[in-house]
Amino acid sequence: MTYIVMDPCIKCKFMDCVEVCPVDCFYEGENFLAINPDECIDCGVCEPECPVDAIKPDTEDEPDGKWLRVNTEYSKIWPNITVKGTPPADAEQYERETGKFEKYFSEKPGRGS
Repeated sequence: MTYIVMDPCIKCKFMDCVEVCPVDCFYEGENFLAINPDECIDCGVCEPECPVDAIKPDTEDEPDGKWLRVNTEYSKIWPNITVKGTPPADAEQYERETGKFEKYFSEKPGRGS
């Protein structure tokens, strides 16, 4: 098992999870964070830190494994992030929205740390 970041993170990217990760397995996209499943030690300390409940065990992924694939793919090409940054100014506007992947997901990398 590993933890994965899912749809609620898109356009919110609060980053509270980054500071508590003991193995620095978060990677930053322009508007989303990804967990590298090969680096995650399944400790679960990040899950309760997410204010939008975007981090889940991979056992709660969609039946087709969509979010595990997204996290695996983008954690390989985005920069590592180890320090909590500033979330987008309009993050609260998107907190409760669903179906954000199709509407807003950006493949562009973030700045990392």
